[in-house]
Amino acid sequence: MSLIDEILSATAHRPYNMPGTKWTYYQEWNNALFLHWKVPLEALRKLVPEQLMIDTFEDGAYVSIVAFTMQKIRPRNLPAVKVISDFEEVNVRTYINNDGKKGVYFLNIEAAKKLSAYIAKALSGLPYEKSQMKRTGSQFKSVNKRKGFHLSANFDIQEIHSTKTALDKWLTERYCLYADINNDIYRYDIHHKEWELNKVILEKLDLHYHFGNLEFGNRAPDLIHYSPGVKVVAWNKTKIS
Repeated sequence: MSLIDEILSATAHRPYNMPGTKWTYYQEWNNALFLHWKVPLEALRKLVPEQLMIDTFEDGAYVSIVAFTMQKIRPRNLPAVKVISDFEEVNVRTYINNDGKKGVYFLNIEAAKKLSAYIAKALSGLPYEKSQMKRTGSQFKSVNKRKGFHLSANFDIQEIHSTKTALDKWLTERYCLYADINNDIYRYDIHHKEWELNKVILEKLDLHYHFGNLEFGNRAPDLIHYSPGVKVVAWNKTKIS
């Protein structure tokens, strides 16, 4: 069985069916650090297109900052080109549930390579931009001088979560992305095996991200995760409104 067939055949954890069409992109999201905050729904609502329904967990809205290494991203019938396909990424996301399809919506996406950010934005329509990033082992740094955003994290990876909570799964098992492109709303379906999550201890965290009335950095995350990563297949975007 090929790697792609292995990914596509693992479906028991999915909350809804995959698209019936052929996938179009392959990518890997590796060595991911998740920082999660519970936020006021009213403040978040102003940042998300009105056509998208913000998902909540026990009446709480969440925003997450995710720092990871993107690797081997490529179109279906072409090889990955390391100089473009591999780069560090930081995205800031919240959680959406439209028509029973739970996904994420990005408030911000940054990539370490200018060319990768340009190509990713041009091909996907997602709001990629260049940021200065450096990763060494369990240390991740990112500086976006234009927006005044920065992230510096040192962390110690612990044992695998033997039992995930409902919130752990709610925050990580998302199988589509939503985007607002030229005032139209699109959904990008994705698929991967279930995330393997490790406990993690933050040894140092210095960050500042702000969106409207929401600021991140003035208090510690409510929850953190680490994962060695997932191998992902993705489909072309679908216009939903």
